[in-house]
Amino acid sequence: MRIVVAEDTAILRVGLVQLLEDEGHEVVAAVPDASALLAAAAAYAPDAVVSDIRMPPTHTDEGLRAAIELRRQRPGLPVLIFSQYVETQYAARLLAGGSAGVGYLLKERVLDTADFVDALERVAAGGTALDPEVVTQLVGASPARGSLDRLSPREQEVLGLMAEGRSNAAIAEQLVVTERAVEKHVANIFLKLDLPVSGADHRRVLAVLRYLGA
Repeated sequence: MRIVVAEDTAILRVGLVQLLEDEGHEVVAAVPDASALLAAAAAYAPDAVVSDIRMPPTHTDEGLRAAIELRRQRPGLPVLIFSQYVETQYAARLLAGGSAGVGYLLKERVLDTADFVDALERVAAGGTALDPEVVTQLVGASPARGSLDRLSPREQEVLGLMAEGRSNAAIAEQLVVTERAVEKHVANIFLKLDLPVSGADHRRVLAVLRYLGA
């Protein structure tokens, strides 16, 4: 996988490059700010982008705005962003363009190499990878909790893991239940959230977006 990395802290930028290359990926550019990210993405057409949210010059949302612009230019471009803090409004803005191929991790999670690589690979495959803490705070900020109250505690737990981008098999392993049990919970979630079978909509994504209040 060909990747562009954007991070203004040199040590972390070098560390991300080393980690990704050790995992067999090609980092085609590693840049320190959002304008360089946009230029590198245009020059190299990467398979995925990994970017910090806060970068020069204002250290507010430059990385996020660049990521949203890149996905506007190339719909579906896998983007994994990270931040030192949970920025619920930033996550919501990124997810507003669609949850496929989107990830948001806290920087402390990036330091867990297994979690980071797993999240990046899920995002690159068109999935969603949200830090559990990001999910928790997004749900807490959601104005659309009413429909979720229909779900049992276990179903809400399953939906939370879905929001992190976990497959049914991974959810079953996490909860120490059978995959068949997870499938039943997922079916109940779709039913209770009024998400009927449709050839046009991906109900798993719709359920996650409902959960996040997007």
